[in-house]
Amino acid sequence: MTEARTNKQDGPQLSVVVPFLDEQENIQPLYQDIRKALLETGRSYEMIFVNDGSTDQTPQLLRSIRERDDAVRVVDLLRNYGQTAAMMAGFDHAHGDIIIAMDGDGQNDPADIPKLLDKLDEGYDVVSGWRADRQDNRVTRTIPSSFANWLISKVSGVHLHDYGCSFKAYRRELIQPVRLYGEMHRFIPIYTAWQGGRIAEVIVNHRRRLGGRSKYGLSRVFKVLLDLLLVSFMERYMTKPIYVFGGFGFVSLFLGFLCFLWAVWLKLFEDTSFIQTPLPVLVGTFFTTGVLCILMGLLAELIMRTYFEAQGKSVYQVRNAKGRKDR
Repeated sequence: MTEARTNKQDGPQLSVVVPFLDEQENIQPLYQDIRKALLETGRSYEMIFVNDGSTDQTPQLLRSIRERDDAVRVVDLLRNYGQTAAMMAGFDHAHGDIIIAMDGDGQNDPADIPKLLDKLDEGYDVVSGWRADRQDNRVTRTIPSSFANWLISKVSGVHLHDYGCSFKAYRRELIQPVRLYGEMHRFIPIYTAWQGGRIAEVIVNHRRRLGGRSKYGLSRVFKVLLDLLLVSFMERYMTKPIYVFGGFGFVSLFLGFLCFLWAVWLKLFEDTSFIQTPLPVLVGTFFTTGVLCILMGLLAELIMRTYFEAQGKSVYQVRNAKGRKDR
């Protein structure tokens, strides 16, 4: 298929990454829709289809498409690692200047790809899809998702209507340094904002699922909340963990000191023996907890420095640096 061919030295302009898990009914129509949308952009492209340990006919169908279309690359994972890991695998195998991620269930409409690219061309680094008219169960999907989006926006300071929408376009230089774990693919805009990236959001069409079944449920909400806690910690204290551990430590020591003063007051002025109250136990507990928190903070500082220095990582990133002679 010559339309999709590109100079191997230069690489494709676009890479579309799609993870699949037991989506045999949706693969062929989704592939056709993606190919049509990419051809209409007039840009060189590749499609990275990731099989995340499917147990149905997904692997065979993906291989069949790959044999017919040399713009398709298939990444077969050894087992089911989850959507975030599958998406990360796709990013690692992508060569495009712009990487577009979308779900494999067919609910994201590839016809919106030009819309994402147009917004990206305005100077943004990440363009996120917003499923304003979401075609999902309201009780189990839409309402919990709305609450999660509100909470993530409040905690992170990066305001998006739809963090759960996987349909996003990224500039390669911004997404390349990002490593994803757990369920953190939804937080990529936050990682990008940390690096000074510019983020936009566009309304995209959300289609009803025509085949297969959803892999999401209410249990995912709790995972998102835990991941949000981790992301919030990393944003504020990644390079200064002693602040959070030391802060808890000093609060604990202060509470222990207050309990000690209270116990002494009761002993001196109300003739209450130490053994008649739980205050001595609280003093010991708070004091021990405080000391341990401070020591954990010091240990975390050593680990953080080892992480950055042993791997040659920097605590900052430079967009560009030019002098008078630079052009």
